[in-house]
Amino acid sequence: MRCPFCGTQDTKVVDSRLVSEGAQVRRRRTCSHCQERFTTFEVAELQMPKLIKSDGSREPFDDDKLRNGIIKALEKRPVSIEAVETAITRIKEKMQATGERELPSRMTGEAVMEELQRLDQVAYVRFASVYRSFKDINEFREEIDRLESRSEAGALLAQSLKEEK
Repeated sequence: MRCPFCGTQDTKVVDSRLVSEGAQVRRRRTCSHCQERFTTFEVAELQMPKLIKSDGSREPFDDDKLRNGIIKALEKRPVSIEAVETAITRIKEKMQATGERELPSRMTGEAVMEELQRLDQVAYVRFASVYRSFKDINEFREEIDRLESRSEAGALLAQSLKEEK
């Protein structure tokens, strides 16, 4: 590591600590030449896979496009920006965990729908209606019915678990 004060490459690590929930390493360093101290941060640089569109074209993963799509679905809904960022992080981690260099863009869309279903059901239906290109009100109704049946099944499971205790 080059010293930012004198430019010498001879520096020593004095202390290392994990920060940002273990996502970064903070290192206190000292220069062997000028004795100045400075701090560096290390973060793993992970490549996001390229996305294969339905027409076969490929495009790089776009963080902003993902964020904008989620925020648009959540417009005027009571969801914090922290929750949105956590959802984005989970989607990206899921994509990176595949270990693939290229993934179908459909996988991203499905992951977004999964996260929106957790965050806000109205936003989920908004996104699904565009993403799945609902043709008419019946397809919209079927998706809402599916969502309600999942919610009811989850509520019944929670109730039965509560009764067992």
